Amino acid sequence: MLQFSKHLTSKGVKVTLLLTPGAFSTNIQVQANFVNIACISDGSGQGDKAEGMVAYFERFRAAVSLSLAELIDNQKSSDDDPAKVLVYDSCMPWALDIAQRFGLRGAPFFTQSCAVTAIYYHVYEGNFKLPLQGVTVALPSMPLLETNDLPSFISDAGMYPGLLSVVINQFSNIQKADWLLFNTFDKLEEEIVNWMASRWPIKTIGPTIPSMYLDRRLENDKDYGLNLFQPGAEACIKWLDTMEKGSVVYASFGSLACLTENQMEEIACGLKNCGSYFLWVVRDSEESKLPRGFMKETSEKGMGR
Repeated sequence: MLQFSKHLTSKGVKVTLLLTPGAFSTNIQVQANFVNIACISDGSGQGDKAEGMVAYFERFRAAVSLSLAELIDNQKSSDDDPAKVLVYDSCMPWALDIAQRFGLRGAPFFTQSCAVTAIYYHVYEGNFKLPLQGVTVALPSMPLLETNDLPSFISDAGMYPGLLSVVINQFSNIQKADWLLFNTFDKLEEEIVNWMASRWPIKTIGPTIPSMYLDRRLENDKDYGLNLFQPGAEACIKWLDTMEKGSVVYASFGSLACLTENQMEEIACGLKNCGSYFLWVVRDSEESKLPRGFMKETSEKGMGR
């Protein structure tokens, strides 16, 4: 979303990026002439730390809905050039209702590919049932899919029921949206993009990566500008520059995945015995799951961040 905002402002569009307190307090590095940033409440500190996923999302929706409505209302009454369009995460379809209440146009931003989104859509429409009954799934404009080809929310529907509900209900009011924005590009998944375009007013706006690695249209745009965790890019690049091309194994499971100790031990064992140098990205909160002595034993051939 931040990269998309940068490109819009470079074309003269006034953009305000709305962040919740948790994201607002992280490492934000955005040039002042690029994007305005505002903070809206997500109900942090109001709920029980032990609350379940469903309770969390209900609290989040209630707090953000109220805060977003107040922000839009205040801006409309005090700004000579108030917002005209609300671009919101596709997992927050209720944001469209707020936008339309204040006369704004609305566009969900889908961060996942069109193919993955289409699979969730077919589940929403009931085109195939969960739990899966067979070993393959046939969907329009897609090759025959096996169970292991499907998102984990689908292939193992009972693992994260709360999150499954969120990704499925992205489509609850999709017909009311003015545009659908996808972080992809036509040539990457042309058939499924065309299939979607025949049904909805979609726009492919990806890949949303820093301009330095794409078209170089934005000067000095070398970084995303917002990190949930302290980045260690300089140390990693310095270490990688000392290695031969193609000699390093890279391992990362993103910012959300939580592996078990057994899984961490299995990965550690594989990297330790693979015979190659490796760079393994491990969050601070996950370090305690590493096998005892692993960092010391692999210091000659590995780097962990």
